[in-house]
Formats: sequence, structure tokens, C-alpha cells
Amino acid sequence: MPADDDVAECVLRAFDALPPKRKPRARDAASREWVPLAGVVLANMASMPADTGALTCAALGTGMKCLPASRIPAANGVVLHDWHAEVLAIRAFNRFLIDECAGLLSGRESEFVRLREQHELSLTSFQPFAVRDHVRIYMYCSEAPCGDASMELTMEAQEDATPWALPPKAAVEAAVAEDAQVLRGRGYFSELGIVRRKPARPDAPPTLSKSCTDKLAMKQCTSLLTGISSILVNPQTAYLHTLILPESQHVPTATTRAFGASGRMSGLTNTDSYRPFDVVSTSREFKWSRRSGQPNQTLVPCNISALYTPHHQETLINGVLQGRKQGDLRGMSVVSKRSMWKAVTDLALRLRDAEIAVPVDLAGLTDASCDYGTLKGSGLLAARALVKSEAEKISLKGWVRNVGDSSFSLETAQSEKRKT
Repeated sequence: MPADDDVAECVLRAFDALPPKRKPRARDAASREWVPLAGVVLANMASMPADTGALTCAALGTGMKCLPASRIPAANGVVLHDWHAEVLAIRAFNRFLIDECAGLLSGRESEFVRLREQHELSLTSFQPFAVRDHVRIYMYCSEAPCGDASMELTMEAQEDATPWALPPKAAVEAAVAEDAQVLRGRGYFSELGIVRRKPARPDAPPTLSKSCTDKLAMKQCTSLLTGISSILVNPQTAYLHTLILPESQHVPTATTRAFGASGRMSGLTNTDSYRPFDVVSTSREFKWSRRSGQPNQTLVPCNISALYTPHHQETLINGVLQGRKQGDLRGMSVVSKRSMWKAVTDLALRLRDAEIAVPVDLAGLTDASCDYGTLKGSGLLAARALVKSEAEKISLKGWVRNVGDSSFSLETAQSEKRKT
């Protein structure tokens, strides 16, 4: 087993190697920027006992913002909905896997993914690629994930720790049922074990993005794969094994309640899809965390986000590449909906050209005229949709879909790109 500190150090080293333009700034003696960091580390268990050379930082992300609900319809598959560090790191990890799969078809070896044998494929397990069995997936977060796993820390940070006044329980339940924003962010912080939405600040525009805690909890049911990636990569070996938090950010009662089989996820313990991860602590701290800087320095949130995989690096602002306007196709991140769909489609077409058979029809994936919403609602993702629905119904009640950005297609994207 790799040491928890070594996994954290693997992410921290990868961040340190990034150029200064992707990092926060120490502005002056009086102020300093801070930002959350998250990274996905792969351990090659076949080479254990491990030293740090057996660990690979496959993806990392920094950030703490998301897109307001009112702007989702204009995202058009180009603008990221959520670039909190954990979400960005998971999207980057998916891009890493797709790039590794593409490398396999180009004749390059991959330590982390493989092409499945024909006898392994079926109508219910049709994905041609898989994460190798000897690869174990870890995640390091420099801050406790926003939402239920950090509520005790939120309470401790209040000058007045008295829980905020709650409306009557019936009113709360009715508001949640009507898709109101009553329990968004940190509102009513004494209410525990519930689905929360970003952002935390009460004066910020409302969003429908679920908290990082809730998204990680859902990943215990769907694996770390996104829907699009799961069409070609089998989810069975893509689950998170261990989440690692700094000692100052880990409240065991909170993480057990948020993620554990004895907490709010208990109703899913008898299902095949639920695979809980361990949550452990590390002594390692991120130099740009909320606990960094000098005692008298003012900490200022950093407005840029860094994205890294061994194949890509980006600097993002407001969900697009730095220096580009929202909606400009040239500002599209490699982990945007459009970019990921295009990458997976290209991979599917290469499978066809290589005459590698897949036991399902991938036309919905490769049809350039098909819109994103149709693809997400197709039979290719029916099993995943069922798993998500079950998790929402049993353990993650109040989960509201962030809809409004699904009418684009790759065909319209190509047309729009020619115009620009």
C-alpha cells in the first residue's frame, strides 16, 4: 500500500512543476492568494512494495467557482459548469484515460489502461477499454470537499456557532421538492447528511451544481468515469479507492456521514454499484491552501484554475481558457463537454477503422447530427442512468439535474468553428 503522505506528495510535486502562470500569487506582504487543489494518483500495485516512483499523478485541478444556473443555457458545451478543484481533477482524469486509450490504438503501451478481450464483452459490459486490474486510484484534496463533508469545519469557523434559524421542517421539504434554493451552499449549516448546492456564499448567483461532497458520493455508485467516457471505458475498475485529506481538514464523523456505508449511503450497501472509498489523513499541506501565508496576511481567492494531465496543461478563468471569452470555441477546455465528446467519438471511429468489434451500436455516439441530450438519454447510458436514479432516490435526495446545456451537436460545433 502506498503511504498516504506519498500520494499527497505526488500531487503536490506535480503542481509545483507547473509554470507560474497557472499558480496563485503572493501579492505583497499584506495579501496572498489561495486556491483548493485536488489530484488523482494512480498506483501500480503490480510493482509494490511501492516507492514514490510507482505513483503517477494522472490529473490535477485547482479552482473554487461554478457557472450560475442562469448561464447554463448559453454554455453550449463549451463553458465548464463547475471548476471546483475536485470536479476539474475528475474531468481531467477522464481526459487522461481517453488519451491513454487513443495511445493504445496508435501502438503505444499504457501502464494504466488496456484493450479488453472479445470474450470479456457483452451487451451489458460492452466497453472495449478498461483500467488495468493492478491499478489503484487515489485522490488528494487540499481542502475538505464543499458540502456535507465540511459542515463541522464550517460551524467551527463561525464567530457565532449557534446554528442559523431553520424554517419548519415541512417548509424545507416542500422547498426542496419544488427545486427551491433553501438549502444551497452553507445555508442552515446545522442540517447534516443532505444534498447541498454550490456556491457557499449567500450573495452569489444561485447554481444547480451539487457540492463536491455530493458529487464524490455519487462517484461511489457510478465510478470516476463521466457518462461519455463510460461508453468506451468499463467502469468496474475505475472506482476511487482512497480519498486523502490534510489532517486539519478531516473530520471523521463528517466523512463517515457523507460517504460511509454507515452514513447516508447506508441504503445502497446491498446494491452492486455502491463501492465506498476509504477516507484518510495526511500531514502534507498545500502551500497555497487557506491555511497558508503569514498570520497578518489577507487571503484572497485566486481567480484562475489550473488543469494538468501528463498529456495536457491549461489555465482557465470562468470555465474557459484564459484570454478567451465564454462561448468562443477557441476557449474550449480539453475537458469541456464538446471536447470530451469529440475525443470519445474520434476513439470510437478509430476502433471501427481498426475492425475492433463492439457488441453494441455506437451510432448515437458517432453521429455528428445527434445532439448531446439525445446521446445522454440513449441506451448506451441507460444502465448508468438507472444507477444514478437509484442513488438519488435512496441516499442523495434533493439531487436536482443541472439541465439546459444539451442541445448542441458535433455537427453544429464544426459549423460554428468554420465561422470563427
